[in-house]
Amino acid sequence: MSGNPADQKDQSQRLTNVNRRQDYPNSRPRDAATLIIVDERGPEPRVLMGRRSDQHTFLPGKFVFPGGRVDCADLRLAAPVDFAPETTAKLLVDMKGGADPNRARALGLTALRETYEETGLMVGEAARQAPRSRSQSWREFLAHGVCPDLTLMRFIARAITPPRRPRRYDTRFFCVPYEAVAKSVTRDEVELLDLSWIGLGETGAHDLPTITQVVLEELAGHLKRGGLPDQSIPVPYYFMRNGRFQRTLI
Repeated sequence: MSGNPADQKDQSQRLTNVNRRQDYPNSRPRDAATLIIVDERGPEPRVLMGRRSDQHTFLPGKFVFPGGRVDCADLRLAAPVDFAPETTAKLLVDMKGGADPNRARALGLTALRETYEETGLMVGEAARQAPRSRSQSWREFLAHGVCPDLTLMRFIARAITPPRRPRRYDTRFFCVPYEAVAKSVTRDEVELLDLSWIGLGETGAHDLPTITQVVLEELAGHLKRGGLPDQSIPVPYYFMRNGRFQRTLI
């Protein structure tokens, strides 16, 4: 996506114009994180996406990236390799409830754990000294000899679900290159259906949430300019204020 202010205004307007129900009891957004795995080995960059069950209350049947809300186990896990300082600083900006580096770290861990649970892919490095966890998912992850490495991740976008939706999340979008996948295993159960590597030019053929479309356009802009964003590039932050979506940079 270009840095043209007119383009940025169009993105905010698209999000504002989405036809959505907003008559549910209001709730406070919960911390959440999602991971975009980018495969640039072919003629066109591809991203891993899956379809949510039609039984879900939030975004039923939509194609999304693996991700979910922060779990207590993510807050308790001692990550051996933390984010780069520039990334942590961006994650702390306007953090609801007060800036907390442990919560920032947990966001990255959430994205990695949820990716494992939903796809069987583990992002990280060969374990040198694996941390311990009481969480079944983290115990499974670490038992495969992979240790989470947050330095592999790039913070690419943030979006807060509008008020009065059935679920509300303060979601941070991260991306990693395919080469960051240390191991892939077959799990008895994965939470996303129809897992697919989808070319960036083919995403329009799938039923995506509008915010997912917007983030993919942000990603495509970075790739056209030379690759995944480095830690110094400002991150777009989408949120609704007075009934309209805003886009600011952090």
